[in-house]
Amino acid sequence: MLAALADERDILDRLCADAEQAGVRALVVPTDVTIRAEIDHLVKATLGAFETIDVLANVAGIGSSAALCDDTDEHLRRVVEVNLLGCARMIQAVLPAMRMQGSGSIINIGSIAGEAAVMGIYSASKFGLRGLTDTVRRETRSLNIGVTLIEPGYLRSSMNASMGNGLPSPDIVARAVVRAVLRPRRRVIVPSYYAVPVYFAKLFPGLIDLIVGDPRIQRRLNRDTRAERSSP
Repeated sequence: MLAALADERDILDRLCADAEQAGVRALVVPTDVTIRAEIDHLVKATLGAFETIDVLANVAGIGSSAALCDDTDEHLRRVVEVNLLGCARMIQAVLPAMRMQGSGSIINIGSIAGEAAVMGIYSASKFGLRGLTDTVRRETRSLNIGVTLIEPGYLRSSMNASMGNGLPSPDIVARAVVRAVLRPRRRVIVPSYYAVPVYFAKLFPGLIDLIVGDPRIQRRLNRDTRAERSSP
């Protein structure tokens, strides 16, 4: 089952066609994860078509400015509703089916910005998603439901357009999702070389304060996000 905002229907239809060409049955249900009625409709349609829900991949997410003051109140709310509450609502909606069937896999797409705070409300939402993932994993530990948090670093995407095409492909996230379904893990960082700075961020938070709090770093972070927002 493929779900995203209605204005992304063309992308979903292409993915659906690719899946069916590979011999995989696929259906498209446009869904806004900030609207509970649409989430419930998605879950009902999935159970009606496939009878079970084996995997939930929470991929929906939006970015924010590096400087909190650059964001409007409306955008602050939107980031939290999509990045955190959207995931919580999706998990809440599928858990009854997974509990009943006695199995399942939940994959949440976080960010290394949820380990080292560098991106305003976006980081805050990903920190929250990390906590949500941990609590759901513990809640479902005895139910044969795997819960994994995948934390990408900078990847080639529209969210990082100002960083050029030299970044790793988002395909590495898709492969990490497949591996997490087959073998659930607590956390997966991709690309793996981001594990080192994440480790040091946890071990020496004061040092990260000094580095990221440097005015030159802050100017660079804000310059990139402001450029992205001003581009067509």
